[in-house]
Amino acid sequence: MERMIGVMGGSGVYEIDGLEDGKWVHVETPWGDPSDAIFTGTLDGVKMAFLPRHGRGHIHTPTSVPYRANIDALKRLGVTDLLSVSAVGSFRDELAPGDFVIVDQFIDRTVNRDKTFFDTGLVAHVSLAHPTCARLSGLAYEAARQTGVTVHMGGTYLAMEGPQFSSIAESRMYREGWGADVIGMTNMPEAKLAREAEMCYASVAMVTDYDSWHPEHGEVDINAIIATLVANTAHAKSLVAALPALLTSAYAPCAHGCDRALEYAIMTAPEKRDPAIVAKLDAVAGRMLAL
Repeated sequence: MERMIGVMGGSGVYEIDGLEDGKWVHVETPWGDPSDAIFTGTLDGVKMAFLPRHGRGHIHTPTSVPYRANIDALKRLGVTDLLSVSAVGSFRDELAPGDFVIVDQFIDRTVNRDKTFFDTGLVAHVSLAHPTCARLSGLAYEAARQTGVTVHMGGTYLAMEGPQFSSIAESRMYREGWGADVIGMTNMPEAKLAREAEMCYASVAMVTDYDSWHPEHGEVDINAIIATLVANTAHAKSLVAALPALLTSAYAPCAHGCDRALEYAIMTAPEKRDPAIVAKLDAVAGRMLAL
């Protein structure tokens, strides 16, 4: 088995210098079409797969992103390590616009999204105590340091439904009452589904603003966000380009068990499992369902 890095992020992040044999691949899934075709190639001997989360041209809202199809498609291609790159607002003075945060915890406030591959007829409960992979997160941190960007290891990401930004009251509550560090709209249910698919998942949050809580910065300014996001893109591309050299192309079991998350998670007895759901899970859970 070979290691393969998947990158879920902005449409331009796949434009990596040195990427060999780059091509767009269309992947069909039982969960519908993913956000876009997937750009595949090889970098430093490691296979790569880039999926624009919102589609090229930014056609999907945070709610309409087909999260299940995206994770399934990447799993079908052989992705073992999934790096999420996304823009966030900051709840901390020390997490300034332009900084990167390697997220290690989530608070899920989304309400209108399909959050699991499992359903009535095939029930599973995976652990999300540690929703990101410590190994992959550590490598992402080192890759970010190599780019020269200011990067912070660890932080709690509050996932909101969107597409509107927070009110001042919400922003203050998330910051002061709930202890969140950054806020975004896309890492949930992405992280949950990656765990169900037994993929190592790491989140690189790129700070673009101070949300609306900060007395010196006022409400979120979309023009300022876009300007910072454009500046961050170069650092994000450099981070992704540095990651393969920190990995080995040979696959080894994850020390944290991400690739074995389903071993004790599936609860439904084999004779009670819905064949239709079993068929849809051929890529995501085929390793366990074939036993």
